[in-house]
Amino acid sequence: MVATHSKPLPFKDVTVDDAFWGAEQELVRTQVLPFQWRALNDQVPGASPSYCMHNFKAAAAQNQRANDAKAGGKAYTPPTYTDRGFNVLPDDPAHPDADKFYGFVFQDTDFSKWIEAVGYSLAHHPDAELEATADGAIDIVCAAQQPNGYLDTYYILNGMDRHFTNLKDHHELYCMGHLIEGAVSYYQGTGKAELLHAAERFADYVASVFGTDPGKLHGYPGHEIAEMALVRLAEATGKRRYLDLASYFVHQRGTSPLYFEAEDHARSEHDGTPFVANDNWPKPYAYYQAHEPVADQREAVGHAVRAGYLYSGVADVVRLTGDKKLNEAIHAIWRNIVDRKLYITGGVGGTAVGESFSYDYDLPNDLAYSETCAAIALVFFARRMLELEPKGEYGDVMELALYNTALAGMALDGKSFFYVNPLEVRPETSRNHDVRFEHVKDVRQKWFGCACCPPNIARLVESVQEYAHTLSDDGTTLFTHLYIGGDTTFEVGSASVRLAMTSELPWSGKARASVHIDGSQVDRAAMALAFRLPSWAGNAGDVANTVSASGEKSGDITREIRDGYLYLSGTWREGDSVTFDFPMPVNMVAANPKVSEDAGKVAFMRGPIVYCAEEHDNGDQLHRLHVDAGKVGANAENVTVRTFDFHAGAQGIDAKGTGEVEPVTRSMVRLEVPAWRDDDTETTDKTQDSSTGSVATVRSPLYSRWQPAKRKPVTATLIPYFAWANRGENEMRVFLDIR
Repeated sequence: MVATHSKPLPFKDVTVDDAFWGAEQELVRTQVLPFQWRALNDQVPGASPSYCMHNFKAAAAQNQRANDAKAGGKAYTPPTYTDRGFNVLPDDPAHPDADKFYGFVFQDTDFSKWIEAVGYSLAHHPDAELEATADGAIDIVCAAQQPNGYLDTYYILNGMDRHFTNLKDHHELYCMGHLIEGAVSYYQGTGKAELLHAAERFADYVASVFGTDPGKLHGYPGHEIAEMALVRLAEATGKRRYLDLASYFVHQRGTSPLYFEAEDHARSEHDGTPFVANDNWPKPYAYYQAHEPVADQREAVGHAVRAGYLYSGVADVVRLTGDKKLNEAIHAIWRNIVDRKLYITGGVGGTAVGESFSYDYDLPNDLAYSETCAAIALVFFARRMLELEPKGEYGDVMELALYNTALAGMALDGKSFFYVNPLEVRPETSRNHDVRFEHVKDVRQKWFGCACCPPNIARLVESVQEYAHTLSDDGTTLFTHLYIGGDTTFEVGSASVRLAMTSELPWSGKARASVHIDGSQVDRAAMALAFRLPSWAGNAGDVANTVSASGEKSGDITREIRDGYLYLSGTWREGDSVTFDFPMPVNMVAANPKVSEDAGKVAFMRGPIVYCAEEHDNGDQLHRLHVDAGKVGANAENVTVRTFDFHAGAQGIDAKGTGEVEPVTRSMVRLEVPAWRDDDTETTDKTQDSSTGSVATVRSPLYSRWQPAKRKPVTATLIPYFAWANRGENEMRVFLDIR
């Protein structure tokens, strides 16, 4: 059997019953979703206000005033546009005006991402109280929608006469995209279509405004996500027009004349301000991936989150339209990211300037941006590449980003978050207010005014089952990309098949899959089960030898290794099973020599987990800690792997409780690495005054003649990267010096 394209199964057909991800989903369900609902309503002490639901309520109230006026036969004058800036805060934070918009121009998306996570959660864990809260919120959001379908509170409250005049920066189409994602999730999770219909109405209005026809706007989103969301809407509703709109946005982007440049000229003329030419690197408007047609792009550039969302949408369009030029572009961009711009933690975006991809091999550790949302966008992109073609590398990268940078974005108690995920931290940079590091936090924050990351983590964790499996378009091959315990149900011909997976990942390579077939109809099914052979386990051929299927003994099942997957094909019977015992060696990893930041350094991985050293376990001045290469061994065979209970918990570092983590205990694996430390005793020199004969003791100078370091043998304790900063403010390093 040769598999073609694939797509995720309906998330109601895939459940998670897994020690690791089950705990993560329970955390989101019981802690994160209620916490974030309070944040959306500005009810978290010490956290930056969201104003999200405030804005929807204000827009709904304005609509009601308009309706009341019309019902009373009175004229209603809508507000005339006033530019109130990209981020609007009330003059008196304690008393915001109930009728005004506050927050960032994209603040609506706080709700959309939250409702998306709620939809995933309710699909498998019914909760009447949560559902009632969500339904009430949806009523408010839908009451804010305009009669023509438009739904963006920034322009509804500030004046619709200038809507769609700043696509580059004002995020209306981004808000639509997230609304669609949330609406589809809630519909598929609960069967309730009110929000879905609102999303369709918004998309239909956008389709009436944008396009190549005369009189339409030839624009496209400034911040992408509409592309992938519209494809999802098309597949959820069966309506081709949403795919057509997504395809238009992809193909129109970056064409000549550049729309954003024309828009900037028009806005400058309208406002009576000088036109300022865009100076993005490497070309004008590259920050928005709008510097040239997408089909001509070969390098990942610009804002990393926007880019990841765009590339995901492009891959979707390629899968459904077969566009060869876009296919070439998206594969070249993937190679550029993975070969030259990817952090070992699965993070992307090397520079805080524009939250962007930097140039090739520029991957600083301490100044890294590596936004949580960018790693999540990479997970989206990787899964869509898997849907185009099942290649193990895509699954490897998806798993890497998921278990490391994406998870690091949230504390183990689910109540504080990282926006930026550096690979090296020294608390003195924040204590001394070093502006070069102002984007880097050494403890997680309770919330952000620009709160894209916290709800993004929630929706990813609650939908992780969508990334574990895909089913080929012809329905004959089920792919397992991630080894997550749970049940997956799908149809093969007249048979209803359930694949039940148990897994000990990420701490052990043991897993088991059993096949169950609806016996009332048939007791067998002809199909292929394709399992990713993780690259961290070793050579694909050797790894495949650790996998065995019960049906192979009778000859009913045959095996083939192709592109990093083991295909087990043939006739499967009720009760057949597949067992996995993947090797999980410790891998000591060096970066490409062109990555100057990591010269003479190594990092450690075991399975999909990247490890780091924290001051909490190893003392301060981690730059004095060196891996002892001779003792570690060429294959890291002398590194000790130890299961332990990780005890999270920390006091806040300020009056707002920043950095506070409630006590949580999680079973994990740590690495104990042979190492040595420079003698950190500060040396002193004795000098004699020739005139008096007195002897004075002087501390060692800032610079002195080089001498060999005095080495002190130690054991470096490394913990999973995603768990760092859960025990208080301290130093952290992923890459350690090696001697």
